[in-house]
Formats: sequence, C-alpha cells, structure tokens
Amino acid sequence: MKLACASSSFHRDIERGDLTQLEFLDLCARELACDGVVLDVRHFPRADDDYLAQVKKMTTDRGLSLAALADPGFFTSEPGRMREVLRHADALGAPIVAAPLDREVNCSWSDQLERLGVATSLAKALNVTLAVRNAPETFAAGTHDLKRVSKEADSAWLRLGPEPEVLSAGSDPAALQPNTVLLWSDLGTQYAGSIAATVAAFAGFRGHVALDERDGAADTGRAAAAIRRWREELNRT
Repeated sequence: MKLACASSSFHRDIERGDLTQLEFLDLCARELACDGVVLDVRHFPRADDDYLAQVKKMTTDRGLSLAALADPGFFTSEPGRMREVLRHADALGAPIVAAPLDREVNCSWSDQLERLGVATSLAKALNVTLAVRNAPETFAAGTHDLKRVSKEADSAWLRLGPEPEVLSAGSDPAALQPNTVLLWSDLGTQYAGSIAATVAAFAGFRGHVALDERDGAADTGRAAAAIRRWREELNRT
C-alpha cells in the first residue's frame, strides 16, 4: 500500500485562504513525506489548461503521485459537469475520480443506475476509472450495496474506493478487495487496531490509501501522526 493525503483533510484552511492548493502539494512532499495526493475538485482556484499543467508539473517535481481526484457531487451531476471533471482528471494524469453515490432519499435506484451508466460511458471515453465511495444513507453504504453497484453497473470503468471504518454493520471489507482501486481512512479516528484490520482485510492491495479527515479541519501534526502510524503498521506486515 502507498499513502496519499487528501486535500479535503485541509478543507477548512483551503476554503478560508490559509492554505493554497499548491502549498498543500508542498506540505505533502516536504513535511508529511507521503507517497501521493488526492485532490478535491473544490480546491482548484482555476481549471484552465495552464493551471492544470502547473499542478501536474509540480506534483511530478515533488515526487508525488496524483492518486485521484475526489468530487463529492460527481454521481449526482449532469453529464456536462461529469465530462468536465473527467477532462480535468485526464489533463492532470489522475487515473481515478472518487465519489459517493446519491442519498437514497434524493432519487430512486433506477435513476442512480442511469447516472452511473452515463458516468461510465464518459469515463471510458477518456480512460479514467471511477471509484465509488461508501457513505451512510447512500446507495453504497455497505458491502452488499457496493457489490450490487458493481454488478448492475457492469462496467470495467467502475470500481470501488471503500472506507472500511464506516461500512454499514455486517459488512465484510475483504470481499471488496477484487474491485478496490483506492482505500480511504480517516485521520481523526486512527488507532492501531483499526489500521491493522484494514491492512489485514486488504492484504495484497497495492494502491493508495487516501488519508482524509471528514470535518476538513486537519492540521499538519495530526496528518503527520496518522501517516507515521500507517507506516509503522505497514512495516510490520
């Protein structure tokens, strides 16, 4: 496993102007020394080709992998916006766009499945993989839901990006490994047993673990401590 820091961890600082996206890249490379980054689409001050090229170049120069783009609203968006996010991923060299599905109270499963079909067709055209994140009260809350999504969407461009710690009760994280392309873990709830359980459930997974903080209020010390705990656990395996 490789460790990536998600910019959504620092959403509070970025939103109020205390940290820019480019400064976040520097922070990840120099102070956190992580392997990669997951960039939240909300944190791009511009999306023109020149700026995207600057982000791609800086990521490369700092020795970071751009593991994925994260977009909280991707699977609820209109096709035009989906296409734009995928175009940005392609320009940046991000192989994955990660997003949760819609809340069950907002639409029917057939409507969500239709949007998934549109999304996977657009993703296929640009060869960008989509990773469904689990989240409570959505159409992908637990193992059963995620397996249903994979089966009914039936696309090679739709894979999974689970966060084992928040899967619904009775879930079996290990059952998701064959279709998992990105793992998520919360910075604010890390303890040795939780990390060890994830490492055991996804033994053999060679992708990135995106370290995030749900409230977006991480600081450098907390992020560094979480990365250190993960590295210690990975070194034991």
